[in-house]
Amino acid sequence: MRLLGALLLALGVLWTTRPASAQMYDPRYPVCMHVYGELVGERMDCIFTSLDQCQAGAVGLPATCLVNPYYAPRSARPYRPER
Repeated sequence: MRLLGALLLALGVLWTTRPASAQMYDPRYPVCMHVYGELVGERMDCIFTSLDQCQAGAVGLPATCLVNPYYAPRSARPYRPER
């Protein structure tokens, strides 16, 4: 009877879980390179700090550079003089 209960509980947990969704855009970098094509696969590389840097990395690849819509720049801490 305990085995049946444990089995039903395990099936219930497996039934209610969802697969984790990967984050497509890294919010730390302002520029992303979208690489596409059958040979290299499709992916989004958000590892660039400027469009020029991204374009230099995209040479020879079927890719486009775009501004990261989820870029979240770090806010500068306001200067507080010590008392």
